[in-house]
Amino acid sequence: MADDKIVFVAFAIEDERQRDFLKGQSLHTKSPFSYIDMSVKEPYDKDWKDRVRTRIRRSDGVIALVSTDTLSSAGEKWEIECAKEENKKLTGLWAYKDDRTKPSILTGYPIIPWTWDGIKAFIDSL
Repeated sequence: MADDKIVFVAFAIEDERQRDFLKGQSLHTKSPFSYIDMSVKEPYDKDWKDRVRTRIRRSDGVIALVSTDTLSSAGEKWEIECAKEENKKLTGLWAYKDDRTKPSILTGYPIIPWTWDGIKAFIDSL
């Protein structure tokens, strides 16, 4: 779609399956949202931070999948800080229904429940 927004998805590697679900949902024919995923699949090669910063710069916004694993994920925390430095619109998205972790790195930013309407509203705001 020509009007798809470009979204970088920051996530702890332990939540990779949830990132896959998020991408899969956007491809569902009845989904009210769609986006181009710019997340990095192999996070720890030597050029990782340069590649991430380039992708975040090219993105319209950033969704950070939030779980208890976010608290210990140096990579995801760096991606969130990078999004802030690049002045990208940022929201947290709780990765699991029963996990309402609120990491300090997202203080001042919304963290929304995983619903089609919530995700659509964020993407439409970009």
